[in-house]
Amino acid sequence: MDWKNILLEKENGIAVLTINRPKVLNALNGETLQEIGAAMDQLDGDDDVRVVIITGAGDKAFVAGADIAFMQTLKPLEARQFSRLGQKVFSKIENLSKPVIAAVNGFALGGGCELSMACDIRIAAENAKLGQPEVSLGIIAGFGGTQRLTRLVNPGIAKEVLFTADMYDAEAAHRMGLINHVVPTGELMNFCKNMAKRIAARGPVAVQLTKEAINEGLEMDLEKGFTHEADLFGVVFATEDRDEGISSFIGKKKPEFKGK
Repeated sequence: MDWKNILLEKENGIAVLTINRPKVLNALNGETLQEIGAAMDQLDGDDDVRVVIITGAGDKAFVAGADIAFMQTLKPLEARQFSRLGQKVFSKIENLSKPVIAAVNGFALGGGCELSMACDIRIAAENAKLGQPEVSLGIIAGFGGTQRLTRLVNPGIAKEVLFTADMYDAEAAHRMGLINHVVPTGELMNFCKNMAKRIAARGPVAVQLTKEAINEGLEMDLEKGFTHEADLFGVVFATEDRDEGISSFIGKKKPEFKGK
């Protein structure tokens, strides 16, 4: 498929999706969001892909936010539709059947910070800057920021981030729990790819069901979460990967998982 605003590369079970609008710091407009959504649909059905990395083109920005020039033209109903589009696309990332790692290089502001939060794991380069500056423009976060941030960090911290519109460096974002790891800028992609390789070497069905158990369990009370986990635990015992994993462990050899 020909993409205008993104790049999609696949190698050894790892897909790298790059937001490719460096002249506008990879800002998100409607067309870019549509392409990200289409790419997620494609990757979800690709059995050769086990892990996805999302990053931004160039060294200045992951995604600097939604395209302000584009938003300036929106009427209220169009703004609501744009918000719902971003929410829908980011939910595809959150619910993708494979883990998604955000490789946060440079600015990840507004919609860029929201995009990173839709990913399962966030790795930031030392030059990363994160924040939700929407209220400084007289608007609010619209791609899930008011909901995901409060689930990722302490609600009081989330409110501070959203109310002040302050920008945070990678170490500050790490301290608040928004970022998993901070790495030297030149080592970002290697770090993310090495983590992706470790995940890709695990049982893909087990990884998928673990992600499902976590995501769906967050919306349940603890007892229902336990029941859901037990149900999925039973499901994975019906897979070939379970037989391969356990027999390989007993036989002291490296498992060769097939995702079945």
